[in-house]
Amino acid sequence: MYDPDELDAIREAKASWEEGTYGETVDRFGERKETFTTDTGGQEVDPLYTPADVPDHDYREDVGNPGEEPYTRGVYSTMHRGRLWTMRQYAGMGTAAETNERFNYLIDQGSSGLSMAFDLPTQMGYDSDAAMAEGEVGRSGVAIDTLDDFETVFDGIPLDEVSTSMTINAPAGVLLAMYVAMGDKQGVPREQLRGTIQNDIMKEYIARNLYIYPPEHSMRLITDIFEFCAAETPSFNTISISGYHIREAGSTAAQEVAFTLGNGIEYVQAAIDAGLDVDDFAPQLSFFFNAHNNIFEEAAKFRAARRMWAQIMEERFGAENPKSKQLKFHTQTGGSTLTAQQIENNVVRVAYQALAAVLGGTQSLHTNGKDEALALPTEQSVRTALRTQQILAHESGAADTIDPLAGSYYVENLTDGIEEDAFEILEEVDRRGGMLEAVKSQWVQRQIQDVAFDRQEEIEEGDRIIVGVNEYEVDEEPEMDLEEVDPEQEQAQRERLQEVKADRDSDAVEDALGSLREAARGSENVMPHIVDAVKAYATVQEISDVLREEFGEYKPGR
Repeated sequence: MYDPDELDAIREAKASWEEGTYGETVDRFGERKETFTTDTGGQEVDPLYTPADVPDHDYREDVGNPGEEPYTRGVYSTMHRGRLWTMRQYAGMGTAAETNERFNYLIDQGSSGLSMAFDLPTQMGYDSDAAMAEGEVGRSGVAIDTLDDFETVFDGIPLDEVSTSMTINAPAGVLLAMYVAMGDKQGVPREQLRGTIQNDIMKEYIARNLYIYPPEHSMRLITDIFEFCAAETPSFNTISISGYHIREAGSTAAQEVAFTLGNGIEYVQAAIDAGLDVDDFAPQLSFFFNAHNNIFEEAAKFRAARRMWAQIMEERFGAENPKSKQLKFHTQTGGSTLTAQQIENNVVRVAYQALAAVLGGTQSLHTNGKDEALALPTEQSVRTALRTQQILAHESGAADTIDPLAGSYYVENLTDGIEEDAFEILEEVDRRGGMLEAVKSQWVQRQIQDVAFDRQEEIEEGDRIIVGVNEYEVDEEPEMDLEEVDPEQEQAQRERLQEVKADRDSDAVEDALGSLREAARGSENVMPHIVDAVKAYATVQEISDVLREEFGEYKPGR
C-alpha cells in the first residue's frame, strides 16, 4: 500500500498534468475518440494510470506470488518457466480415419495435446444413420457412432503418452466411456489416462443450445461423472467449465467470468448435494476461456478469474485442499473475431490473442486457423496456427518470466474492475436463485444478447473498426484452398455403422442397455453401465435414447 500523503501528491500531479501538458494538447489537436473503452465496452479506459488507481492494493493479499493464494499470478510456482502450456490444437475431420491422420500430423509437428471436435449428430446423441443427422455427418467435426470409430481415431496413438480434450457436453459420459474403454483395450491403467471432457451443459442452455436432457437430469449425469472419475481416472479433468461460448455469444469479459464461475458454483453445489466431498472432486475441475483482441483486458480477465475462484471455493464451499482452489484453464482464441474478408488478417488477430492468453497464465492453448471463419482448417493453416504458439513460446520472451504485467497500474486496475463487476453479476445471480434458475428464466441469455446487439450496432455504424470489414476494405476476392467434406463420406459412415451392428453381439448390447436403464431409473451411478455398453459396441444414439426415455428431453420455456 502507498502512503496516503504520497497518493495525494500523485493525484495532484496527475490533475496538474491533465490540465496542463495533456489538456492543452487535447484542446489543440483532440484525440482519436471521445471515449475509449475495453473490448466490449465493459470499462472506460483513462488516458493515464498511476498508483492512485490502485490505492488499496496490498501485494500479498491481492496479488501474491505464483503458486500461492490468491493465485492472481498463477496456480503453479514456476508457471511457463517450468513447463510451457500444452499446445492443444482442436481437430476433428469428417471420418475417424481422417481425424487419425490429422492427429498424427499434429503430433509430428510438435503439438503436445490433442483436442477432439465432434460433428453435430454426435454432439446431440444421434447416430449417423438417423434422420436428424442427414446432411450434418462429419461436417463440424468427426462422426463417432461406436467404439469402432474411436479405435480408428486413436489407432497408433498410445493413450498413456498423450493428453486428449474432447469438446462434448450432453453425451459427455458416452464419449468419456469410449476413452476409458480404449485405454482398457490398450492396457493403460485408468489412473494414467489424461485429458478433459467439456461436460459443461449449463453453457449449452446459455449459448449453444446443444442440450438433450432437462437440467436436473443433466446435473445428475455430471455428478455421476465426477464420482466415477474421482475413483477411476483421477488424472482426467471431469469438466471444462466453459466461458468460451458465452463470450462467442457476445458477452463482456466480466460477464464471461461471472457466468462461467456461476456455472462452476452450480456444479460444485450439485456434487456436494449428491454426497460428494468438495476436496475429492474439485481438484479435477478445469475451465475454458476465450481470448479476444484487447491484450490487457484479456490478461486481466484471467488474473481476476483465478483470484475469484480461490475466494469462492474457500469462503463458499470450505475447500481446504489448495488444488481445489486453483483455477486451471484452457484458452482458445476468439472464433467470433475471425473474418471472412482478408482472412490473412486472422493470423495477426490469433497471434495477439495467444499472447494475451500466455501473459494471463493459461495452462493450455488452441490457436484458430485463419480460415475457420469459412470452413474446417486446412493442414497448412493448422500448421501456421501451431507455429504461432511455438514462436510465442520460443522466440518472443513472453514465457520467460511469470505474470510480467503484474504491477502495471492499468492492468491491476483492470483486474480489480473485472473482479468487482463479475462479483456484482454473481450477486444478482444469487438473488435470482442461482445460475440454473437464472438460465431457465432466460435472464442470463438476455444479458448477453443485449451486449451482442450493442456491439453489432457499433460495427454497422462504424463506431467500432473491424479491419478489412468496415474499414481498410479491398475489392479483390482472394483465392483460398478450403477444406471440404466429401458428401460421399456420409453414406460410407452409415455403411460402416451397419457393419458394426451386424458383427456385434446383440444380446450383450441389450443386456448392457438394460442395466443402464435400471441404473438411470434409480440412484446408481450410470457411468460403469455406459462403459459396459460402449464395450459391447452399443451406439451413441442407443445409449442416449435410453437416457432420453428415462429423463425426457429439454424444451426451453416449458
